[in-house]
Amino acid sequence: MTSKNLGACGIDCNSCKFKLDNSCGGCSAVNGKPFWGECDWYACANSKGFDHCCCCETFPCDRMREALVGEGGAEEALANLRELHKTH
Repeated sequence: MTSKNLGACGIDCNSCKFKLDNSCGGCSAVNGKPFWGECDWYACANSKGFDHCCCCETFPCDRMREALVGEGGAEEALANLRELHKTH
């Protein structure tokens, strides 16, 4: 997995079922406007000049922790971002 495969929120776009099911290119490829609408995570990171939430000085922010609690794949997404954060 490379950082280009990750959405701003840490989801591995290559393993996301929506990439194939809905011809979604991933948040970065579609500038934060995937098939379902506008991605708030992408918009927030992009407004600060970042590709991923882990680049932000407040990572993981309260909003991210609250939103991802109990969500399927959330632990994997956070782990992806934490791993990427080590390289920044």
